[in-house]
Amino acid sequence: MDPNRWRLDGQLALVTGGSAGIGQAIARELLGFGADVLLAARDADALDAVRDELREDFPESDIEWFAADVADDEQRRELLDWVEDFGEGLHILVNNAGGNLSKPATEYADDEWRAIFEVNTFAAFELSRYLHPLLIRHAASSIVNVGSVSGSTAVRTGVPYGMSKAAMHQMTRNLAVEWAEDGVRVNAVAPWYIRTRRTSGKLADPDYLDEVLLRTPLGRVGEPEEVAAAVAFLCLPAAGYITGECIAVDGGFLRYGF
Repeated sequence: MDPNRWRLDGQLALVTGGSAGIGQAIARELLGFGADVLLAARDADALDAVRDELREDFPESDIEWFAADVADDEQRRELLDWVEDFGEGLHILVNNAGGNLSKPATEYADDEWRAIFEVNTFAAFELSRYLHPLLIRHAASSIVNVGSVSGSTAVRTGVPYGMSKAAMHQMTRNLAVEWAEDGVRVNAVAPWYIRTRRTSGKLADPDYLDEVLLRTPLGRVGEPEEVAAAVAFLCLPAAGYITGECIAVDGGFLRYGF
């Protein structure tokens, strides 16, 4: 077995939404496989704290951050310029930044539901396009989009969130086909309930938690590290023949029947 198939040494990864939760776990996982990591998120203080923590655990790796709201196109372009300044292209892009506002469909204001698409779908599409010239500098590179089970079935997230994640899943498939000749693999993961700050409120309700667990064959909520492991696998050379896939990290939720 070639051990390099299971390593990311010398590779540079950009993780959006990297200051907490799943994004932070993804950064840690990629570092564990030997990658250098660039973090992007809105909160500069949180990014700085995460970088310091990760540097303690991975002193041999390069870890940098850039504060940007990827829902804003001007800031997306500033992020692109920052990544370009490293001068070595990019091997891995993880489109993890996302957001939601859950309401009945008839109660969304136009700017509310459009904002959900801006951060969940349009930001991922634009960053993928903007960073494509950096990704193709290498013979093999990878994009992983963090979608959701709500992009595959109806859950209680609100209609725009499910629509935006379904669009992200289809974007993944289309880009995988279009960019295969460029050596860029494009995949996605689709989490169900993962224990993060964003989900803590709902999961604190014991009745709601019971409903979630009853619909989850493995009988528990997922951890950020479990999503991160799937993301990292899709970036590895060992996954070099996988593209256009969306892997559910859901404890069996999407396969549940009666």
